Amino acid sequence: MSSSQAHAASPPDAPDSGLTPSRKRPALLFTAFEPSGDDHASAVIAELKARHPDLTIFAWGGPKMERAGATIIERTGDDAVMGMPGLAKIREHQRINERIDAWLAANKNSDTPVVLHIPVDSPAANTPICKISKSHGLRVVHLVAPQIWAWGRWRIRTLRQVTDLVLCMLPFEERFFTRRRVPARFIGHFIFDHPIDAYEVQRRADKLPQGDPKLALFPGSRPDELRRNFPLLLSMFRALRSSHPGAVGVVACTNDRVEKQLRESASLLGGWPDHLSTVVADSDAVIRWCDLALVKSGTVTLQVARQCRPMVIFYKKGNPVFYNIVRIILATKLFALPNLIAGRRIVPEFVPHWGGPERIIAEAARLLDHPDQADRQRQDLAKLIEPFRGKNARVLAANAIEEFANIIVPPAS
Repeated sequence: MSSSQAHAASPPDAPDSGLTPSRKRPALLFTAFEPSGDDHASAVIAELKARHPDLTIFAWGGPKMERAGATIIERTGDDAVMGMPGLAKIREHQRINERIDAWLAANKNSDTPVVLHIPVDSPAANTPICKISKSHGLRVVHLVAPQIWAWGRWRIRTLRQVTDLVLCMLPFEERFFTRRRVPARFIGHFIFDHPIDAYEVQRRADKLPQGDPKLALFPGSRPDELRRNFPLLLSMFRALRSSHPGAVGVVACTNDRVEKQLRESASLLGGWPDHLSTVVADSDAVIRWCDLALVKSGTVTLQVARQCRPMVIFYKKGNPVFYNIVRIILATKLFALPNLIAGRRIVPEFVPHWGGPERIIAEAARLLDHPDQADRQRQDLAKLIEPFRGKNARVLAANAIEEFANIIVPPAS
């Protein structure tokens, strides 16, 4: 969940666009509360605006959604919170819900009435909004399936009540939801929408430091993740460099802010190691370059899987007592995306992880020292990505939104 900063806006008056036979133009409402939701929603919004330039899209969302063509009612996602929110955050979202309720009530009489709500991930924040949308007669299509398959399966009843369709990014999700009478459709994952330009990525990879082995470090992007995970990564690199003297490393930073935070963190942890470099905003080149990736659990693991690079996945947590309490509601023993999709442990995962780096280092060394085991993981990853081939998430999501919003597709010229 996250906070939002209000930017008041009202539905604009506009001439009939021809999207429907009626005088009023149907509009869409997206709600996203995390940076990843901003990413996914912006891709679909851009696709819809390319098809229907006059389509009105409102949003509680972030800057990428606005650049894609959405009218932002309130800005969200600037300080998204992972895990359980505090009371202040819960109350803040209650106030957001009250404003959305009032806005939808006023929107009914506009020339651009919202007919479809597209909640994007963040089920804790979005589920109450879906209830509000339904009370106003809207249809609801979820972009990114709530992870009910992982924990809290009692939530399926509520989801069934507030859902017309769930768009699934993981292959097993469609079957999970449809078997529980929730309409679902597998659309693929946005990571696979654009093919990799192998020549160009290799050209950039060739400019990175040379050594043997080449280690890619992926610490995450959120400040709290970096604080927990980067010290562990530094310890891993130093240990592997000691046992493999020719090793070189590259830290993949999502932006300049991340690189700055990591440099500052390293200064308090014995300094920045020799033979360790950084690359900003070019994960694909770092993945292509590496022999082994040490990866913070998350979507980036699918980027690594896409190029079939061996990896070890981890996610350092701060409070094992909290996990021991909530694990009674967990429905899975696997957490890393490659293992979830495969339905078995094909990649070493330490999620959640407490303590030092020793066990992670041992798994990394095993893959470095036994090429046959690294090759076996590559083969498993190649099979894992097969269901995504031929799928384009943004196109299939836009198709579904057109269908459920009853937007007329213009005839081909």
